[in-house]
Amino acid sequence: MSEIVIMKEIRGRNEEYALENRARLAADHVLMVNVMGAPGSGKTTLVKALCNELRARGIESAVIEGDLYSTIDTDEFEREGYRALQINTEGECHIDANVVRQGYDRLDMKEGVVFVENVGNLICPAEFDLGEGLKIIAASVPEGDDKPYKYVPMYSYVDAVILTKCDLKEAVGFDTEYFTKGLRALNDAPVIETSVTGRGASGIAEATDLIEKCYKGI
Repeated sequence: MSEIVIMKEIRGRNEEYALENRARLAADHVLMVNVMGAPGSGKTTLVKALCNELRARGIESAVIEGDLYSTIDTDEFEREGYRALQINTEGECHIDANVVRQGYDRLDMKEGVVFVENVGNLICPAEFDLGEGLKIIAASVPEGDDKPYKYVPMYSYVDAVILTKCDLKEAVGFDTEYFTKGLRALNDAPVIETSVTGRGASGIAEATDLIEKCYKGI
């Protein structure tokens, strides 16, 4: 059964905890990737695909799952043989550096990549530093191509944008040029197009290349 950390007292010393996390991760040679995005953007599917690709490359990975309630996603990762820990915020719209520190302690990770799947939200998580080495957003095509214009803080802070569900571009009329123009007004983060379906996956190797490069640069 999945271990659960209940998030309490998230306000206060976040920057201090983030600095401590960053130093600890560097000492352990662990890259922490903060994966943000709206509910239903495909964060969990993306993280699973990235974990599988890292495993194929001989790089260990683990997952800290942030949700308001439940252990559904954490249970799935554990069934696939990954170390995973659940953080339940019980109503809070993001997770913070202190609770991530507690979760990381319980994972007992030495070398590899830890994904933090943040609570599904395009507002609150953007400004909370977790001590991560890489901050990415899973932006799904069905959400629309106007999100960089509407959610400026989120798209200003990220290190990379992973477009998910790109197989639906034509069906929903997603304008990649318009999306990228909005992003470029804020940020020069790379945009990687991905799709994970029952017929296969695309773009995951490229996204994993980015993560592996950051990991090897620690």
